[in-house]
Amino acid sequence: MQTAGGATLSEDTPPETANGPGPDETTPEDPRPARRPGLMIAALLIAAFAIGLDQWTKNLAEANLDPADPVRILGGLVYLDLTWNSGAAFSLGTDYTWIFTIIASAVVVFLIGLSTRIVYPVWAVAIGLVLGGAAGNLVDRYFREPGFAHGHVVDFISVFKPDAQAFPIFNIADSALCCGVVLIVLLELTGRGFSPASRKAEPREDGRKKEAAA
Repeated sequence: MQTAGGATLSEDTPPETANGPGPDETTPEDPRPARRPGLMIAALLIAAFAIGLDQWTKNLAEANLDPADPVRILGGLVYLDLTWNSGAAFSLGTDYTWIFTIIASAVVVFLIGLSTRIVYPVWAVAIGLVLGGAAGNLVDRYFREPGFAHGHVVDFISVFKPDAQAFPIFNIADSALCCGVVLIVLLELTGRGFSPASRKAEPREDGRKKEAAA
């Protein structure tokens, strides 16, 4: 069989060898995948839901809970224990409120930018959760007492025992943030990275190993 250029092909000739570049030529890498605005919107909607749920539950906690009288629910698995945290998540660094406000603001801006580059649906969930968690507490930093950029975060969930005796008191934003981070770690560990390049690296290596074995 002859090609348009007159070259003879056998049934064993790979098409890429016949029609592609010669051995000394190189082919460009796969083009960057098109951005998917729908996934960015999904991530932002997930973040907005997390922020809304977080702020709603915080307002309920402040309106209905007495800081001196934790409410025992779920047979003691959870206590609704109202407190205000001037530090980072889980009451870390309570003397550096303004620093955490700056850091959280930078993280939120970075995550919003990162959401424009999402190409896999599961990453929309992960980024949305982390963004919602970071932004939920950032709202408290800016708009709650004692003042702008120095606000204290409302925490009200204490597990197993009240008063953070078993675990630091947290809120819905902390939960969303932790779930998002855990999901990101699992995705990276299982080869489902954020970028297509990170996912293609492993198959290429496997292909080389198979060729070497053959």
